[in-house]
Amino acid sequence: MKAYERFLKYAAYPTMSNGDSETVPSTEKQLKLAEALRRELNALGLSDARVDRYGYVYASLPANTERPVNTIGFIAHMDTSSEASDENIKARIVDYTGGDIVLNEEKNIVTRVSDYPYLADYAGQQLIVSDGTTLIGADDKAGIAEIMTAVEKILTSGMPHGEIRIAFTPDEEIGRGADHFDVAGFGADYAYTVDGGPLGELEYENFNAAGAHITVHGVSIHPGSAKDKMKNAALIAFELNSLLPPEEIPSKTEGYEGFYHLVGLSGTVEKASMEYIVRDHSRELFEEKKRFLADAVALLSRKYGEGTILLTVKDQYYNMREQVEPYPEVIGKAMQAMREAGVEPIVRPIRGGTDGARLSYMGLPCPNLFTGGENYHGRFEY
Repeated sequence: MKAYERFLKYAAYPTMSNGDSETVPSTEKQLKLAEALRRELNALGLSDARVDRYGYVYASLPANTERPVNTIGFIAHMDTSSEASDENIKARIVDYTGGDIVLNEEKNIVTRVSDYPYLADYAGQQLIVSDGTTLIGADDKAGIAEIMTAVEKILTSGMPHGEIRIAFTPDEEIGRGADHFDVAGFGADYAYTVDGGPLGELEYENFNAAGAHITVHGVSIHPGSAKDKMKNAALIAFELNSLLPPEEIPSKTEGYEGFYHLVGLSGTVEKASMEYIVRDHSRELFEEKKRFLADAVALLSRKYGEGTILLTVKDQYYNMREQVEPYPEVIGKAMQAMREAGVEPIVRPIRGGTDGARLSYMGLPCPNLFTGGENYHGRFEY
């Protein structure tokens, strides 16, 4: 079976994770894909394929050579982003000749080159798209499909290889993909996540990341008699956001530039809540950003009274570079393999994170390989 055929099959499984859930995995529907993958691995001949109690899929391909070589792992995640629906996905293949792509004529949903100029680079290729009402889940079901297809190719070709470990994880999109990963049991010397990016991308740097939750407590009173008494929590939340650097947001940054990203805001006069993610490749600048946010909260707390604003910051993951660079052969082998396949490596930082970032800090050096996709986490994914 070809990789794209597998991907279209996996795309039909709704697997969105849920950051508000306390269960592991965070959604029951991820387990349905996990069981399907276990069965497929068993059918390919990986007899030890299993789903553990946390919903992780593990399998191994025994070595067929006596030459001493490293044990290598390949990892992808099963869940999809909550930024677009994962239900009733209608993925299809289009022969792209250039220009805009009409995803849904009835609803006038169009992927436009004016919005995504790099789309024009794919003229002459076949693209997999949705009907514009859902994502297609290539982040990261494309990675799963590619790993599965590679395993099948290795088995049918008879090529010599060392021991290969496979893992498919839940809940990566909500930052929990490595929470229960059994690094010791996985038993790889190093691994690669196969998780996103255009053809040729090789990544071993990522953001340092933190999540910040802010609660603003206001005082509600009839507006007719509110002078010097009311504290409007929603307005204080707006004021707090206005203190952050306006140029340090995702839509105005690129490359190694970090940002503050307001991902959620709700509020009334009595109470408001804000959710931020804070990102920077530099650990020093990352720490500065967290301090700046704390200082902004402290400033408004002094203005409106102690206890008015409560801030909780939790680090999520760190830049894997310092954990991967001591093992240059991990990067070198990936580059060599790409070039032998006719693909020129493109080394660039991840403006996000992968399971590999946390796994690298858990003792498993784990850079990231491309899957060939664009516009992840949205309806215009391809």
